[in-house]
Amino acid sequence: MQNYEVLAAFVTNVLFVTLLGWYLITNLQWYDYKLERVIFKHHKPLWHILYFIIPFIAYYTTGKYFIIFFIFAVLPAIVIWHKSLDKKLVLTWRVKRFLILLVSLTLFQDVLCTLKDGCAVYGVFMPLAIAYIGSYLIEKFLFAIYKKEAKQKLQSMKDLQIVCITGSYGKTSIKNFVAQILGQKYNVYATPRSVNTLGGIVADVNNNLKEDVDIYVCEAGARESGDIEAISTFLEPQTVVVGRVGEAHLEYFKSLKNIIVTKLEIMKSPRLEKAFIHTSVTDEPHEKVTFFGDEISDVNATLEGIDFTLDIEGEKLQFHTDILGEFQTMNIAVAVRIAKYFTMSDKEILNAVKELEPVEHRLQLIKAGGKIILDDGYNGNIDGMLEGIRLCSLHNGRKVIVTPGLVESSEALNLKLIDAINNVFDIVIVTGALNAELFNKNLKVKNKIMLSDKSAMVDVLANQTKAGDIILFANDAPNFI
Repeated sequence: MQNYEVLAAFVTNVLFVTLLGWYLITNLQWYDYKLERVIFKHHKPLWHILYFIIPFIAYYTTGKYFIIFFIFAVLPAIVIWHKSLDKKLVLTWRVKRFLILLVSLTLFQDVLCTLKDGCAVYGVFMPLAIAYIGSYLIEKFLFAIYKKEAKQKLQSMKDLQIVCITGSYGKTSIKNFVAQILGQKYNVYATPRSVNTLGGIVADVNNNLKEDVDIYVCEAGARESGDIEAISTFLEPQTVVVGRVGEAHLEYFKSLKNIIVTKLEIMKSPRLEKAFIHTSVTDEPHEKVTFFGDEISDVNATLEGIDFTLDIEGEKLQFHTDILGEFQTMNIAVAVRIAKYFTMSDKEILNAVKELEPVEHRLQLIKAGGKIILDDGYNGNIDGMLEGIRLCSLHNGRKVIVTPGLVESSEALNLKLIDAINNVFDIVIVTGALNAELFNKNLKVKNKIMLSDKSAMVDVLANQTKAGDIILFANDAPNFI
């Protein structure tokens, strides 16, 4: 083999393995770095065939012609795929460590093969496999260190009160409402955005939790049994909340019973003093448990906000909030109970509820260009989506919905959603392929638009909507779903 051919093969192999590694780590980041989820639970498995398996096979079957295939097929395909993503790879230190390890292993392998002249073709699978395993072991080791540091920090904050919140629906809203209300009297810090995994919480404690905080409000999410217990035994919260539980993430839990059992793992906190549990979870009495969900009455929920009454400990309190969505009364109700538990007065609580600010992307009302936008992009449960549809029905002008449907849910619930959409909306824009066939078959509206992804959505909205319309963005699932 000529020197230039050796160099071309060397460079091509390094670039090819790096591209495959980029594809792999992107998918791993989406699915919480769980390889089994990337392989068996991916929402678009065809991508694996197009961007990994076919190029991998071609590398070993096309011989010296692979460089042509790589330049004109593999490289542009991966670049176009990456550019089309709305949730691109975030270059965290974990990702950087993986990529550095992968490139280093590939270079070492290729240099050794070239010097020894002992390889008919450079390896692809071996550097990827070793980089994945090595990266996994490195991250496990580093996480153990970070977790120990975070635990020591929490233990050093002797007076810190921790409120931990879980449930199928409304975790983030409850967290934000609790933080906003308690923040009127105490120095409160809450986990940012939707950080709710053990890894995210450990990083948050180490990097963001300040020593002078009185109350740390934390959200706990789960994809499998044991996830909530791991968070609860790490944080050891004194106060816990289990919000409404329903058929969310059935793909992972298989049954509602399994979901309930997992959410109730939060009760295993070694320092548990008080638990607030929604009536949909259990009715089993417990000395530390207060149930919530049945104390709400006189609800009037419109596009201007919510008026409602809470009956707490025999006392009726009348509230107004600019927050949208009748279901939010349940989330506010438990936040009020927690505020009373932390000795806030009724007057302080009433004023705090009145000043509540909407959680971003959860029935957030925005007015732009004469249009009313209901941004409910971070809501993915049936009850929340149905409430968004009900609110749109109160609008006098045209009604538009943009949605991929329900994700990680059942066909029956998606059909229930479609039925509600048919009764309210003039224009329906369905994004993504996940529920496209079901929606296309069952939608009865005059104007339905099916988009394979969201890349054309801005142009479609500009052409299809006008001043006076209300537009509901319901469940803004990323392209890979």
